[in-house]
This record gives sequence, structure tokens and C-alpha cells, in this order.
Amino acid sequence: MELLQTLEIQFEEPKEKKNMEIKERDTKDYVLLQRCVALIEQARMYVAQNVNTAMVTTYYEIGRYIVEDEQQGQQRAQYGKQVLKELSSRLTEQFGKGWSVETLKKCRTFFNTYSVEIGSTTQTESNLVHSVDQIQLPRLSWNHLQILMRIDNPAERHFYEIESVAQNWSVRQLQRQVASSLYERLALSRDKNEVMRLANEGQIVEKSSDIIKNPLTLEFLGLKTESAYSETKLEQAIIDKMQQFLLELGKGFLFEARQKRFSFDEDNFYVDLVFYNRLLQCYVLIDLKTKKLTHQDLGQMQMYVNYYDRYERQEWEKPTIGILLCKEKSDALVELTLPKDANIYAQQYALCLPDKHLLQAKLKEWIDEIEEK
Repeated sequence: MELLQTLEIQFEEPKEKKNMEIKERDTKDYVLLQRCVALIEQARMYVAQNVNTAMVTTYYEIGRYIVEDEQQGQQRAQYGKQVLKELSSRLTEQFGKGWSVETLKKCRTFFNTYSVEIGSTTQTESNLVHSVDQIQLPRLSWNHLQILMRIDNPAERHFYEIESVAQNWSVRQLQRQVASSLYERLALSRDKNEVMRLANEGQIVEKSSDIIKNPLTLEFLGLKTESAYSETKLEQAIIDKMQQFLLELGKGFLFEARQKRFSFDEDNFYVDLVFYNRLLQCYVLIDLKTKKLTHQDLGQMQMYVNYYDRYERQEWEKPTIGILLCKEKSDALVELTLPKDANIYAQQYALCLPDKHLLQAKLKEWIDEIEEK
């Protein structure tokens, strides 16, 4: 009996080996699960894209039929409203909900917006129009397009189309960017050639000035314009809403630290917010100022930028960018204080959405002035 027990012990598999086999089996099961999940998600995405393409194309063609029907004559146009009401009733009877008069009107607007053939893009921004084939239908949902077709300026609309696809904006994010006048704010920070580029290519980040927009709109922080608040409170509000703040900053920003300390000659200094821009491959330092900007503020930022350039950045990285985010500034003071080649920007912020009509008027006036020259 003792010999038999000894043999059983000798031929029993080690516990460690059994555990290894269990782990290996679990790993194989997990790999199988992940493959199945990936396949199903890919199939769902494929179906969703094709359904969206079919739906958008159908709306576009229905819009075409409605427009062609209305153009048959003046008498037909006079009865247009009644025709849509009758069409809505018949379609609803046959296919169920989803074919209201309002939906049919949107189909008509959709066709009228995107049926214009592409024109020359070498003159003014008003020429930047394009056809429905250029809007990458699988990537833009009907909800996105309903927002876009309310934009009258073809150049502005094309910009938001490009950015919606490139940045994978949700419908809510697109709504916010249009409401915050992103196109106008970027355009007013650029020369005429780069305004044309905005409409054709979207926001391209190649140099430090490409990340600047005036004003930076921070309405999502929930701070009241008329209320007093400290720089610490402003900083904390930004930290609490970092995702929205990164979206407002623009492309390529990564958050590194708040109140980043560095020491020099036994003195400690603190940078409010430190970011890194992976497209520009450089540090971006932001200092917050809730009062009117002074020359001392500019000099302090110049020192911060110099420190980072000399002691923090790697040889392959681009020069550090400094941004003074302020409530009020004097352009003359900034120009007089900073060297011409300074990589420092004084950028105003607003705690409420800007007046879109005012910015549009400013942009038109600015473009007209350039064209006259």
C-alpha cells in the first residue's frame, strides 16, 4: 500500500503545471472571445455605415425629386405645401413614421445645399462649393448633415465637414464648434491664403501660430462673466473640464501638469498649465491672467519659455510655445514688449459664446480689405 501511494505521488502532475494549463486555456478562450468581439463590432460598424449611406443617399434623391417636381411650373410651386403634405401622408401610410412634412423639407434643403457643382477655389471663399460626392457620406451621419446644411457660407460648411470627419466629432461636439464660431475665430487669426486653406483642408497645424484662435471660448467652464473669480478658480475649472478644454485648444494637445515647478538660483517658479503638442513636437506653456495683461506678465512668460528651451526640451523637439491666456490685452503693449521672433502669444478668452454674426461681419470686412489692396 505504501509503495502504491508512493507511485501515485510520483506520477501525479505538479500543481504548478496544472495551473499553467488552466491559465493557457483561459488565455486561449480570451483570445477567441476577443476575435469574435472584434468581428461582430466590425460587422456592426459595416452595417451602420452602409445603412447611413443608404439613408443619406435616399434623403438626397427624395430632395431631388421634390425640387424637380416643384420646378415644373408656377402653378405647381403654388401648391407646393399641399403636395408635401399629401406626399408625407402617403409615405407614412406605406412605410410608417419618419416621413413628416418637416423631414421632406429637410430632404429638399439637403439637395439644394449639396447639389451645386464644384467651382473654382482659386479666387474668393465664396467659390468654395462642392457636390454631395465630396462629403464622405459613410463618415457623416444625417444628424451631422442637418447641422451642416444650416450653414450658408460654403467655405465655412466645408471646413466643418472636413473637421467632423478628421476629428471624429460627435453631433454634440459639432454643434458646439459651430456655435462657438470656430471657423471665424481661426480665420481671423490667419492671412488670406490660410483662410482659403482652412476651407479646403481644415485646420492644419504646422507652426506655432496655427494653434492660436482669438478669443478662446471657455463657456463650458460655467464661470459667470460678471462675477469675480481668481486665477486659481479659473485653473481648477479648466482641470475639471479638461476634455472640453483640450477640444477647444485644438489638434494634438496632451496635458502634462498643473502648477509645474522648476527651480533656478534657489528660487521656485510655477507654470500654471503645461501641455505638449504632438503635431508640433513641442511644449506649450499656459499662464492664466484674469486681469489686464501687463509687461511683467510677458516678461515672466519669456523666462518660462527660455527655461524650458534650455533645460527641458530635447534636441529634436521644436522651440517651446508660451501662451498668456488673459481676459484683456493691449496688442500695442504685446508688440512693444516682446521680440519679433518671440514664440509667445497673448490670447484672450471669453466665458460666453461669441456673437457669430459679429465675427462673420469682421471676417467679411477683413477679406474685403485684403482684396482691395
